[in-house]
Amino acid sequence: MSGADGPRSPGSGPGEPWGGVRPFSVKTKLGALVVISVLITTGLSMIAVHTKTELRFITVFSMIATLLITQFVAHSLTAPLDEMNAVARSISHGDYTRRVRENRRDELGDLAQTINVMADELEAQDAQRKELVANVSHELRTPIAGLRAVLENVVDGIAEADPETMRTALKQTERLGRLVETLLDLSRLDNGVVRLRMRRFEVWPYLSGVLKEANMVSSARATMGSGGSHTRTDVHLHLDVTPPELTAHADPERIHQVVANLIDNAVKHSPPHGRVTVKARRGTQPDSLELEVLDEGPGIPRSEWHRVFERFNRGAVRRPHGPGSDGGTGLGLAIARWAVDLHGGRIGVAESERGCRILITLPGEPSLPS
Repeated sequence: MSGADGPRSPGSGPGEPWGGVRPFSVKTKLGALVVISVLITTGLSMIAVHTKTELRFITVFSMIATLLITQFVAHSLTAPLDEMNAVARSISHGDYTRRVRENRRDELGDLAQTINVMADELEAQDAQRKELVANVSHELRTPIAGLRAVLENVVDGIAEADPETMRTALKQTERLGRLVETLLDLSRLDNGVVRLRMRRFEVWPYLSGVLKEANMVSSARATMGSGGSHTRTDVHLHLDVTPPELTAHADPERIHQVVANLIDNAVKHSPPHGRVTVKARRGTQPDSLELEVLDEGPGIPRSEWHRVFERFNRGAVRRPHGPGSDGGTGLGLAIARWAVDLHGGRIGVAESERGCRILITLPGEPSLPS
């Protein structure tokens, strides 16, 4: 496996530039084999002349010595090839954990490094593919649950199929389509910059809609008894926007991902009948925005702060608080960090007297990462 500095390039070891001359190259070994064979034959011939030994004995001894040396050199060349063949066969069967030993300073050593680099890249691509599938499942669950809740209310007679209800269902359907495109962008997280659709919007009605949707989705999950994310209906969501006419300039769909995932995580770790607060304040720059999501759960140990936003990290708490919650997929906070990074903003865990406090800072003008 690659270390902290990443996989090495072929032939990039210390003092070994790619294509440089090596004192123990395969060409050097084969040349030495020819020279040694000639020297042995010549030496035995001279001994035969001085000792008057029959030529046939000298020929047999010369052949035996040459074969032994050739066998030794051939084994040193074919043994690593057999190992590389076994590793390549394992990779072709989907096992990306095996590596070739890099204990040679010749062309075969370069080939071993190349195979290991290839295995590292294939392993990373396979992990990204699995992460993408998990991300899609995680993100699509919310609008699907919301849409199902609306339709079930209409079918059960709880709500009428009036234009307002149908607009809510249509909104969820449209968001479902946008999320498919958004989550496909997530697969290019490490390969390029995803274009943001920036616009100015009013923060209070926007966040109010996000919280309303979160309440509706959690109620739908509780009704369905889904085993996915939290099914909490006892946690109260509170919105605090100052000033009430606060506006922001950002990509609303990406910010929806951030707030929805943070609320989902906060509710999941809240105590029974707890409270989750979403705060919005004006930042230091024009059109900048500061968001906070606070809960009343056990909080996050300071030693875990640097790992909170890693993918598949579920934190140090063994069991989330409250009934109907589980450990989650460990993707929500990673997706939130990705969306904030796209805006050139910052997200992190902040000091809090109680529970967990996530602080987000979004700049007024997008500063896309290079």
